[in-house]
Amino acid sequence: MEVDVRVFATLRKYLPQLDIGEPLRMDVEPGTTLGEICDRLGISRDEVKVVSQNGRHVSFDTPAEANARIAFIPAVGGG
Repeated sequence: MEVDVRVFATLRKYLPQLDIGEPLRMDVEPGTTLGEICDRLGISRDEVKVVSQNGRHVSFDTPAEANARIAFIPAVGGG
């Protein structure tokens, strides 16, 4: 099944070939968790603060849904 993965802010370093906001379309096996997708892309889980699927905050243990919009978002600081 296919999913769209987006990374934001400092996590963009893991997918430098993508333009800002551009998704990575990828094939995954049914039952694949979002954590497994994160690992497959080489993204450090320690750097991810928010994991979302179809606009809902979920955990790394959540199975991916077919045609899901998945986002990995880092902690954002400012001041």
